[in-house]
Amino acid sequence: MKAPMLSAWFGKGEVAAPPDVESAALRSDRFRLEREDEWKQLEDILQRMESGSLRRVSDEELLALPTLYRTAASSLSVARETSLDMATLAYLESLVQRAWFQVYGPRQGLFAWLKGFLLGGWSRAVREIWLDICIALAVMVAGTIVGWVLVAQDKEWYYRLVPTNFLDSRVPGASREQLLETLAQESETAGLSGFAAQLFSNNAGVAIMAFALGFAFGIPSLMLLVHNMAVLGAMLWLFSGQGLTAEFAAWLSVHGTTELFAILLAGAAGMHIGRSMAFPGDRSILSAASESGKRAALVMAGVVLMMVVAALLEAFPRQLIGGMEDRFIIGGTLLALWIAYFFAYRPPERGGTA
Repeated sequence: MKAPMLSAWFGKGEVAAPPDVESAALRSDRFRLEREDEWKQLEDILQRMESGSLRRVSDEELLALPTLYRTAASSLSVARETSLDMATLAYLESLVQRAWFQVYGPRQGLFAWLKGFLLGGWSRAVREIWLDICIALAVMVAGTIVGWVLVAQDKEWYYRLVPTNFLDSRVPGASREQLLETLAQESETAGLSGFAAQLFSNNAGVAIMAFALGFAFGIPSLMLLVHNMAVLGAMLWLFSGQGLTAEFAAWLSVHGTTELFAILLAGAAGMHIGRSMAFPGDRSILSAASESGKRAALVMAGVVLMMVVAALLEAFPRQLIGGMEDRFIIGGTLLALWIAYFFAYRPPERGGTA
């Protein structure tokens, strides 16, 4: 039975395609001819965009790009359902994939994002939450005062506030010499790198908690800031009692101007989200949280960077530099740099606006 069927497909030494193959080929050719102009237009735009020649793409072509992409995606769907030839399918799959990345894919790589982040994105996000920073700063100052007052009235509060890893010789009743020894310069660097890692983990944990708790309308973030600064107030009371206020401030300033600034920003970022959820205005709560969350996430990305710097400063310069003036110079310089970067450095945004 097969021989007659095969003989019908063979002519005089030539091979004739089966009728269903010829029909499929005709459908594929017709399908391609009807839509090929739009595919070529899309491919031409993609080639210029992929080569980095975005300036050569007109506004009209950019506006037409999403429509051309959807047309190509529709063509691919039809091609799959009608089982068109593999060459057409492969071409459309490649074209649609390339177009998707240009329409919906990321607009920049990691290094481009990092450049934009450091050269304006981070500082701009910090300035946009200035009100929350002011509130968080007031709360941190209040927390320091609360810690001082509590310990001054009852020394037992010192043991409730200050972490146990600080309860070596830094306890009420310690002599001036004992307290000075805790502020002294280290003679060796052995073990400081591990100390830095431990400090980074601890400090980053405080900052992340202050940010994460902001989703509960910011109140837990404020309470965490009060508690964290109450510890500082208690220790400040301890050292000032022995006339070591300046020495303790110098010792703390080396890393504290960076670390406390980072904690301030983390608490403000968390409170920014909580405040936007509590007072969304004309927006829905989810919309307000989404908008403020994107801004706060930029701030927190920088906070992690500041915590790395603070941990290195706390483990190395603070331990290896003994002079009070030198410590104040390092801490004061860093504080001035952070303030200048966040509030004085205002590069133009994309699009030419300042």
